[in-house]
Amino acid sequence: MNPVYRHFAVSALALAILSGCAATEHAATAPSAANQTPVSQVELATPPVASEHLTMKQIMANPDWMGIFARNPYWSDDAGSVLFERQPSASALKSYYVQALDGEARELSLGELHQVSQRSGVLDKAKKRKAYIYQGNLFVKELSTGEVAQLTRTNTPVDGVRFLDNGDLAFWQGNAVFRLHANGMVEQLADIRMSNAPKGVKAPEAYLAKEQAKLIQYVAAQHDKAKAREDYKKALAEADTTMTAQPWYLGESEVVVELSLSADGRYVLVSLQDKSYQGRSEHDIMPNYLGKDGYVDAVPARARVAEDNPPGQRLVLIDLKDKQKHDISIEGLQGFDEDVLAAVKADNAKARGESYQSEKAPRKVQLMQDWGWSQSAIQWSDDGKLLVMLEAVDNKDRWIASVNLDSGKLTTEHRLHDDAWVNYDYNQFGWLEDGRFFFLSEETGYSQLYIKAPGKAATALTSGQFVVSDVTLSPDGKHLYYKANKDHPGVYNVYRVALADGKDEQLTHWEGTLDYSLSPDGKRLLLTASSRIQPEELYVQEIGGELKRLTHYTSEVFAKYTWQAPNVVAVPSNHGAGVVYARVYLPEGYDAAKADKYPAVIFNHGAGYLQNAHFGFSGYFREFMFHNLLAQQGYVVMDMDYRGSKGYGRDWRTAIYRQMGHPEVEDLKDGVAWMVKNANVDSKRVGTYGGSYGGFLTFMALFREPELFQAGAALRPVTDWAHYNAPYTSNILNTPDVDPIAFERSSPIYHAEGLNKPLLIMSGVLDDNVFFQDSVRLVQRLIELEKPMFETAIYPVEPHGFREPSSWLDEYRRIYKLFEAELK
Repeated sequence: MNPVYRHFAVSALALAILSGCAATEHAATAPSAANQTPVSQVELATPPVASEHLTMKQIMANPDWMGIFARNPYWSDDAGSVLFERQPSASALKSYYVQALDGEARELSLGELHQVSQRSGVLDKAKKRKAYIYQGNLFVKELSTGEVAQLTRTNTPVDGVRFLDNGDLAFWQGNAVFRLHANGMVEQLADIRMSNAPKGVKAPEAYLAKEQAKLIQYVAAQHDKAKAREDYKKALAEADTTMTAQPWYLGESEVVVELSLSADGRYVLVSLQDKSYQGRSEHDIMPNYLGKDGYVDAVPARARVAEDNPPGQRLVLIDLKDKQKHDISIEGLQGFDEDVLAAVKADNAKARGESYQSEKAPRKVQLMQDWGWSQSAIQWSDDGKLLVMLEAVDNKDRWIASVNLDSGKLTTEHRLHDDAWVNYDYNQFGWLEDGRFFFLSEETGYSQLYIKAPGKAATALTSGQFVVSDVTLSPDGKHLYYKANKDHPGVYNVYRVALADGKDEQLTHWEGTLDYSLSPDGKRLLLTASSRIQPEELYVQEIGGELKRLTHYTSEVFAKYTWQAPNVVAVPSNHGAGVVYARVYLPEGYDAAKADKYPAVIFNHGAGYLQNAHFGFSGYFREFMFHNLLAQQGYVVMDMDYRGSKGYGRDWRTAIYRQMGHPEVEDLKDGVAWMVKNANVDSKRVGTYGGSYGGFLTFMALFREPELFQAGAALRPVTDWAHYNAPYTSNILNTPDVDPIAFERSSPIYHAEGLNKPLLIMSGVLDDNVFFQDSVRLVQRLIELEKPMFETAIYPVEPHGFREPSSWLDEYRRIYKLFEAELK
């Protein structure tokens, strides 16, 4: 049986559209990033005519009918095949596959999984061996023969591994670091204990103790013997090289967050954090009303930004050779004690009728947490140099600092400051083979690529109004590969720049979105790519060669249906934003001169910092199909990348600082005006909806611009930002104790009196991201405001991202019913 169809039954949609004609991708007018001046007349592609109209039950069915796609692909070590995983949506288990570049995919058996190349493995200096961790155990692979050797088989998992510069292998389990010598001996390099050091044998100090030792010979003798044994043990440990290294006691108040070993095995850098900090709420729980035992289960809840207080981290450098420990001070970080929130505090003090006097004080810092790239914030060079990337807990600074291994002192190599907040994406950095390092920075307004030698000035390798990400050093060390949206904000391709002369060249010419992986031999790219109506598939391209499609997991039923590819347009801003990019779906049989104007819907994407108006297949695949359905039912539909969205640079991202929901609603106003002018839309028949941040934005639009939309649906919505989490919210609004103005300005519950149009609120009870309590509090607020025009729907078993097809169906039936009732 074809593996594409093995895991699912043909759905109602499959039966309904088996006879559908092949879909055709239509060209769309898309202004380039270099020329964003909007034109007065917009040419829109004519929408296709579907042979069978979609139904709600069809598009909200189990998504496996679309295809079970390849996920998390990576190269085999010999670059001759690709490995990936697939998982049906209703299955708890993944299946793993290997596919040769010129062959078919083969599912791996459970017994083979420990032998396959591991994408997270590390190479030795000669690139002849690869070490990796599988199921907590350590394996080494000889790349020339493919032979795999298992080195551990224990119940204590291996947490990390690296090759040392002499070829030995080092690994760590918990806070214990080991070295596997070439002769097979396992040496414990470091035993880090989060407790206070034993006090040892001390001479009596208190009066009674001194008297006891002076008057009672037995007591004095016992003390002398204990002291002699202690001195002997210490001397033996120092003189006998066969003894295990003595433990390092770092105190009982902290825990190890991250541990890293130098290439020569001499130094260990650890990051420590207050052990009492859990990031959990001390005050309440999330109730599960449908617990398996028939009772209400009390599920632990995360802390809210109003109560969370991240403690920051501190670094400790341990010299295993000289037996020295350095507590690293943050004084080497430029601006480590600046009052970066002075203006915010003064603004809030003024609102209270007070004044604020700025004062300098050390700030809390921690290792940088890069949400967009899996890497360590601790980087050792092959010749023993150390770089760390640190961020301020107040979100205003990111530092790359070198560490003096003799003293533990920091030297700032690069400081990225932002008066709003430093992006949690685009923070890649790493060593080059010539002693320089590369890094990404938004300092010009867009994430760009730089190289720098420690202590020297940085050199920009890229520049322009586009975003650089996903940097890879080529195996020969001559090029840096990267992804960027140079031609259009919604079109991504792969490029490389030569380190010798700065020559920059485009390697792919894809009209959509993609991710890439460079093969181990540096000769090919593995692409995960999509277009507007084609979900992600895997492709392989020789450097300088032709693109070859590797997988065909999109189901025939989905591929043959006549989907409408949305137009990607530039909406001119009347609020100083330049242009706002958006996707537009047109009604079937669209006529720009039609006497009766069309109803319309604007979809607000979630996450805030996310890009949806691109030329790839939308991550909102259900919404993509729903928008096709709405278009078939006579609606114009728009998806906007309002301000705060990803892919458009720093200023677009930070426009919402301290005023979430304000610039975005201005952009929605411009979206409605654009549709009225260019798509024959009736301004009095426009609705809006969205989930998570999109639900929040639906509230802000209906509450603050009550005549803009005639109806709105808010899914899993944020109603009060003081109840959301700290890592996300404190970036944009600071914290409620410091900046209550921003929270009141940005939280829908403070603007609820503006509601005068029908509103639908829908939330999952088990939402541990945006709590169900958010909706409960707003509902009570609306009741007290005597607002009768809202309805609610609850989903007892659903988390933030709904899982059950029945819940999706119920949710979107209600949205559709709302729009049909209020917009038609």
